[in-house]
Amino acid sequence: MTPLHGHYNGWVVALSFAIAMFASYMALSLTSKIMRASGRSRLGWIAAGSIVMGCGIWSMHFIGMMAFHLPISVAYDVPVTVLSLVLAVLASFVAFAATAPAAVSWRRLGIGGLAMGAGITGMHYTGMAAMRLDGTITYDPAVWALSAVIALIVSYVALFLFMRFRTVTGATGWRWACAALMGLAVCGMHYTGMAAASFVAPHGAAHGEGASNAAFLLVGVALTMSVILLVSWAAVYFDRHVLERMAYSDPLTGLANRHVLDRAFEERLAPEAGGSLAVMFLDLDRFKTINDTLGHDIGDQLILQVSRRLQSGLVSGQTVYRLGGDEFLLLLPGCGREEAAAVAERLLQELKQPYRIEDNMLYVTASVGISLAPDHARDRSALMKAADTAMYEAKHQGKNRYVVFDADLGDRMERNMRLEKDLRKAMALEEFFVVYQPQWHASKRRPIGMEALVRWKHPEMGVVSPVEFIPLTEESGLIIPLTQWVLREACREAEGWRRGGWGEASVSVNLSVRVFESRQVLEMVTGALQDAGLAPERLELEITESLLLYDVRGIVAQLEELRRLGVKIAMDDFGSGYSSFGSLDRLPIDTLKIDRLFIKESDASAKQAILQAIITMASRLRIEMVAEGVETEEQMRRLSESGCLVMQGYYYGKPMEPNALREWLTARLGDVG
Repeated sequence: MTPLHGHYNGWVVALSFAIAMFASYMALSLTSKIMRASGRSRLGWIAAGSIVMGCGIWSMHFIGMMAFHLPISVAYDVPVTVLSLVLAVLASFVAFAATAPAAVSWRRLGIGGLAMGAGITGMHYTGMAAMRLDGTITYDPAVWALSAVIALIVSYVALFLFMRFRTVTGATGWRWACAALMGLAVCGMHYTGMAAASFVAPHGAAHGEGASNAAFLLVGVALTMSVILLVSWAAVYFDRHVLERMAYSDPLTGLANRHVLDRAFEERLAPEAGGSLAVMFLDLDRFKTINDTLGHDIGDQLILQVSRRLQSGLVSGQTVYRLGGDEFLLLLPGCGREEAAAVAERLLQELKQPYRIEDNMLYVTASVGISLAPDHARDRSALMKAADTAMYEAKHQGKNRYVVFDADLGDRMERNMRLEKDLRKAMALEEFFVVYQPQWHASKRRPIGMEALVRWKHPEMGVVSPVEFIPLTEESGLIIPLTQWVLREACREAEGWRRGGWGEASVSVNLSVRVFESRQVLEMVTGALQDAGLAPERLELEITESLLLYDVRGIVAQLEELRRLGVKIAMDDFGSGYSSFGSLDRLPIDTLKIDRLFIKESDASAKQAILQAIITMASRLRIEMVAEGVETEEQMRRLSESGCLVMQGYYYGKPMEPNALREWLTARLGDVG
């Protein structure tokens, strides 16, 4: 047997290291995307990095083998060569998967470093096993072990540094350092492994120069390098274009989302674009009811169909964005008031057409608010706020309509913003006060109760109507502490009437649905009664039919707890809500308060018939009746003849502050007595 001595081409050796480092850098760059990915996306980034890393290791090895020249002919077994490539890719996958989490334990780092080092070593010696030559290869065990140790140690260090700096912005230098270490691990292992190998050939073996199937190696290396470049380019393209598109589009409808708005407004409001723009804020009416009754899947399908109708209703250059939930924003460049109004009218007509979703036929309307640039504002925030304000005005006017922002709405918006801001300190400054309006019993000719009504005396604006500030307290959540305060004041005042000798008149307090949602009603009521020493039967809590649009079971359960306590329940504004007669069997109530609309128009025969029906029904159900808004003697007489004896309105007394109420009680009870 004749020992064979090989030699290296220095330039090719340098090329092999450069390829190993380049592939390592690309692989580490790809796997750094794992930190912001999840699910299949994370798996895809790991796979891409593993393919690049595995191909880089394999390419470096066989470029190194082409740089190594033996004095005999060498060929390579194709299946075993391919197997070495598969081993490199799989080992890289295990290493990157183990170190993918944001927080990597030492155990995971150990698994990752072991997998990478073993993969480099396994790929190398599998590639060596693919060599076909007229001779044998033997290995020095010590040098063989050293090559494996080099691969393991440098792999550990490279992965550790990569994890340490992968989340650091601008750490490109450290990433190149990690790539250099990984390339060093691959090259160090390779050339140490080659140093461990001894080649011998029998006497008279055919001589040659290097690999006899060099074309196969060249094609293989070229293909793997192409794969490295292709996967890296595809990953960069995906990251810059596909992921960006996903980040800036709504996943359900595919519409652009709110993240695109800044750029869109900037382009539409630019001087070269003309600066003329209509902004349309669109919100579906009572969409929450569909979600709650039919489920979110049906709601999502409805949103999808609505988005398609909106898109089909626009012309080129006009765009629609989904802001979230059932809110959409439309930008109409070059549109004035008339053009925007025409578009809004057309869209409203289209949206209210029935929707067939599974086995449901749904009917949905929308409310639209419109603002115009430059008439109303010249920046994104102000235009959106103006359109939003106009949209809420459309809802306030009855829904299924559009409203164009104007100066009055602007003043109202500024006033509401001021009120909302001042509300938060109003309670601390004791700016709220309670007034009381009597409820008079016509046959007994005496007051039997008082309705407590909260008022706000603003230091600059004077007395603010509850129509203005109550919705603001509901939106902000301040309605809960405000209601608690009113309950305590009203109960304390009612107990004062008894002690002052003005009888056992009850007191009524209005409750918002937000108070029921807080699940604090029972605690608030019992606390107010105990602090004042008021008997529970002298407190009446007023609710409205709109409660039926919310958690009916939960609200009914709370009302039943209050009734067991002895507190009475009244339905306020009966006949003006959403369910009217059909709601009486769903809510535990003691009193019906007829809405003032029926009293105001009680001279009309149709209203008289409805009024008589309500009174007859309440009498048969043994529910007490209170007529609101009684202002004339004729109304009082007509109600008395119809059987409604308890009345409330200006005919008997306006809402009064406590001192004025005591004077009124003294005068009235003295007259009666």
